Amino acid sequence: MSGSVDGAEYRLQLDGLAAALTHPDVTDALLAAAGAPVSIAVYEWSGPTSQALIVDWTEITDIAALTGVTARLRANKRTPADPSTALGTALVVGARLLAQRPGCWKRTLDISGDGGSNTGPRPQDVGGEPELADITINALVIGPAANDPSQVATGLLGYFETYVIRGPGAFAEHAETFAAYEAAMVRKLLKELQGMVIGAVDPAGGAQLRAARPDAPARHADPATAQVLSPVPSRDPPLALERTP
Repeated sequence: MSGSVDGAEYRLQLDGLAAALTHPDVTDALLAAAGAPVSIAVYEWSGPTSQALIVDWTEITDIAALTGVTARLRANKRTPADPSTALGTALVVGARLLAQRPGCWKRTLDISGDGGSNTGPRPQDVGGEPELADITINALVIGPAANDPSQVATGLLGYFETYVIRGPGAFAEHAETFAAYEAAMVRKLLKELQGMVIGAVDPAGGAQLRAARPDAPARHADPATAQVLSPVPSRDPPLALERTP
């Protein structure tokens, strides 16, 4: 995260991400495909040389695996780092993380931010990097505190929509404050994960998907999707998700 993100805001993001992953609807989507488990990786970043892996690639095959990921998120402590915001570098780092999962038919990087890039390559200048080919980059934009937060956030949303998001179906979600981060993350995860399930539906009758909870309806889909999510700058915890065969 950037230097503008204080300790309380850092915890709102990490704990908000953990809570969003265990939201009942998100859990259902994560555990939907018995033959195509979602894999998750989480890293934090700030300046051009400041990145740290919080959760390495983990297949979410059951509730126990998901609980292990969220426990690591909640236990992670913030460490000193470059206070600048190297957004372009963060995109490349996330894309290289996704490149470790070449066998997925859907790969998504999820980046969050409360401001624009102020050091290192700009996000609009890294599009030629080979790791960014054939992936989708979505965003969660956090509006800074101001007398008119909606007006400020609109400008920041425009920045992310113009220079950051890219690829098929790319979109930007918005949280007006850090306190709204969890709810915004739930909305974004549901849109991304449900999109994967719908895209994998086999009208002819593919492999049946496991219901995550007893009252959740069974669905059908072909295995193999991949998604990567990455939160805001300045040592924010990015998240990487993928569904593999």
